[in-house]
Parts: sequence; C-alpha cells; structure tokens
Amino acid sequence: MRLAPLVEALKDFILSHSVIHADETPVALLAPGKGKTKKAYVWVYRTTNFVSQRAVYYDFCKDRSGEHPRRVLAEFGATMVTDDYSGYHALHRSGVTAALCWAHARRKLFEAHRDTGSEIAGQAVALIAKLYEIEREARELAQDARQQVRQQRSKPIVDALHTWLVAKRCALAKADVTAKAIDYSLSNWTALSHFLGDGNVPIDNNAAENSVRPLAVGRRNWLFVGSQQAGERAGIVLSLIESAKLNGHDPWAYLKDVFERLPTLKNADLAQLLPHNWRASVTSVAAETHSATRDAVAA
Repeated sequence: MRLAPLVEALKDFILSHSVIHADETPVALLAPGKGKTKKAYVWVYRTTNFVSQRAVYYDFCKDRSGEHPRRVLAEFGATMVTDDYSGYHALHRSGVTAALCWAHARRKLFEAHRDTGSEIAGQAVALIAKLYEIEREARELAQDARQQVRQQRSKPIVDALHTWLVAKRCALAKADVTAKAIDYSLSNWTALSHFLGDGNVPIDNNAAENSVRPLAVGRRNWLFVGSQQAGERAGIVLSLIESAKLNGHDPWAYLKDVFERLPTLKNADLAQLLPHNWRASVTSVAAETHSATRDAVAA
C-alpha cells in the first residue's frame, strides 16, 4: 500500500514534537473461522492543539498490551499526555515524561460526588474547575506567557488542592468511593502537576479523546473489523483523513489529490503530501470548492 510510507512519515512528524497525546480505544475484530469477534485496540497518537501544524496517527493492534506503545514510541523521549494506564509505565521508566490528564482526575471525583453526594468530592471538582477557567483564558497565549500565568495563578490552586486533599483523605475509610478518587489524584500528583512548568503541555488529554470519536462512531456503523490487515489499512486511511481535518482541509479533496500525485512522486518528496504541508493543486482546489458548495446546499 503506497500510503504506508506517507503515514510512516506522518507518525515521525508527530514524534518529533516535545509534547504529544496518546490514548487507546477498543474495537471488535472478527476471529477467523469462528464467526465471533474479539477485542482489539486502536492506539491514537497526536500533536497538541498548541501547535499550528497538527497530525494524528492511528495504530491498529490485536490487543491492549503495552508492547504496542513501546514499539511506536521506541525513539521518543519527550513528554506524553495520557491517562494512568499501566501500559505506559515502562515508557516512563525509559525516559518519557508523564503528564497526566486532569479530566480523568476530575471525572473520578465528579462520579464520587454524583453517586454519593460527597461534599469533599464536590469541592475538589469546583477547585479543578478554576484551573480550567485559567486555561481557557491562557489558551491563545504564547508558551512562555501561558507558563507564567500557570505559575502565578494555577500553581497556588494546585498546591492548596493537594494540601486539602491530603487532610481530607485522612478522615476517609480506604474503601470509600471518594477516598479512591482522591487516591488516584494523590498517587499521580507529580504527573498531574507537570503542566504547571511547561507551557506546551495541555492540562488534559481531551485532544486525544476527541480523535478517538471517529472510532466510536465507526463502532456503531461498521460494527467490527474483518481482519488484522483490514484494521491496519483502516488506521492508515483514518490517519490521513483526520489529519487533513485537523489542518482545515476537506479530506475528500486531499485524498483525491494524494492518490493522483502519489504514483509519480519520489519517496524523498513525500513530505509535501503530508496534511500539514499539503498545498492543493488546481484540480484539488476545484474539488474542495465543489465539496464546500455541496455541503452548503445540503445544509
């Protein structure tokens, strides 16, 4: 598949960044000869929304083993924003810096408040909401300015939240739902706090979770993947489609142009067809205009 080298270059572009997102989601894979499905996984790796040239890479895998992110990220040694899935821990031990997702920490506390009415969990959620208010204000700032805002305004909140959670945790039983939510945050506090010292690090992993959504929609439509090879090919095409969207391109026009130009293009020139580098040819501009017109009429 000639698209494979192009997507490999896309993956390398993502891994060249100092901060990336990673997440994984299950998909059903047809078991050969059994007429049943088994659980496979698609790993998602993408750039942050703080960079102007964005990309996402989908890696279809037969299971959820940590060997898959270790394979993809073998040469990566920077910061990765994730949840606390244990499959990433070996990467942290080998030099990848962990920046954990505040949305996950908040979700556990929110669920404790929702399910038990815990005032402690509710107050913690309210404090985390203040961090998000600051992030919304700092979203469009340059890296250094964003980091300064975080140090001046977010760090005091994070420090106060830590002290308060430690004190409240002492009064709770180990099996308490709120205690478990607090334990998740406290055990991951260093990684949760990493965003404070680096303006390039997002506060959460929502960008990766948003890139998982096409797969969630797909699960309702195509139900399962027919084979390992089909899953890998779907990952290749999806990487190009979703990366084109992230850079503001119409994916149909982009892929049409890629398929027309790719057969005669040298491997050394593949970079010009990466979604973040792509410049539409005359025919693809016409296709993109036609697609926009068609969507406008349909609306």
